[in-house]
Amino acid sequence: MEELDSIAIDRIIEMAWEDRTTFESIEFQFGLKEQEVIDLMRREMKLKSFKNWRKRVQGRKTKHEKLRTFAKGRFKCTRQRSISNNSISKR
Repeated sequence: MEELDSIAIDRIIEMAWEDRTTFESIEFQFGLKEQEVIDLMRREMKLKSFKNWRKRVQGRKTKHEKLRTFAKGRFKCTRQRSISNNSISKR
């Protein structure tokens, strides 16, 4: 895992908390696989917050593109630019 600055770490955490942002999207933008995101969350968050997040995303179909049942109506964060490969949007 490459060294990430604090802005990138904050954005990854924000994306991981969003219900409809997939792990595949995080991997596409930041190059972190699901397990690396979990490790980052464990390292950067308080234990209770991490446990709440894990409980929340475990088995959630919207966190994995292959498990999704919808094709249209994809959620897009207001801070995400229209270019999907842009790793950090300007705030």
